[in-house]
Amino acid sequence: MVIPASELILNPDGSVYHLHIRPEHVAPTVITVGDPDRVDTVTAYFDTITHTAQRREFKTTTGTYKGKRITVISTGIGTDNIDIVLNELDALVNIDLETRTIKERHTSLDIIRIGTSGSIQEDIPVDAFLLSDMAIGLDALLHFYDSTHIQHPEIQKAFVKHMGWSAQKSEPYVVICDRDLASHFLSASVVEGFTATNVGFYGPQGRVLRLQTSDAKMNQKLGEFRFRESKITNLEMETAGIYGLAALLGHRAISLNAILANRVTGQFSAQPHKTIDRLIQYTLDRITSM
Repeated sequence: MVIPASELILNPDGSVYHLHIRPEHVAPTVITVGDPDRVDTVTAYFDTITHTAQRREFKTTTGTYKGKRITVISTGIGTDNIDIVLNELDALVNIDLETRTIKERHTSLDIIRIGTSGSIQEDIPVDAFLLSDMAIGLDALLHFYDSTHIQHPEIQKAFVKHMGWSAQKSEPYVVICDRDLASHFLSASVVEGFTATNVGFYGPQGRVLRLQTSDAKMNQKLGEFRFRESKITNLEMETAGIYGLAALLGHRAISLNAILANRVTGQFSAQPHKTIDRLIQYTLDRITSM
């Protein structure tokens, strides 16, 4: 089947529409960050840089670190942007852009998010590193795809019941990381977590400035939720989208979070940039030891 130009949009130079990169610019290992400026923070550790491109919030740099070829790409904020990045990355490696046909041989990428997050458990301290073993999406992204086979309905139903989840909100979906990839990043320095991904930074994460939220006890109930041995540990805005689309597209994905805030104690990191930098160094060294 030939994919129409309206569905897979390419730029005049043959690059994919939003990311503005071509297949030769994508390494087998991809680090995603939210902030375009953080791409340079990561690649400052590289030995070589072979390509850099930016369009809007999507900045991509490919190079080598200790002999390992790595691509670093900024996604911007939210699962709507994750939809763009994951689909276009997949198109670059699994669709022949000249013939607009799906390749017979599938290529699987290792996708590693380095992000920031806030803990909703008192015992997860500020400046900790957290690897999301599972994620619950409180957005609607995955419901636009044939995805029920990768979801975990038993957990989802228990969550909806516990939260008294409004029918006006999107139905939550639960997805897991690639646990084989995750095993290379676990250590005594990393907490394993169950991450909640929501559609905004303020009301959707229980923050109140001038607007009241529809559920004033949402964060408290999130923190109290238990499913067997699992509890929700932190809030952010991308992980569930990455896990869901990566699984559907046949890629391996994990999300590493620098915990910059503890929403229970009200604390915020006194050294956020140092914590993020430590996580970057930790991630790069784990990648090269795989």
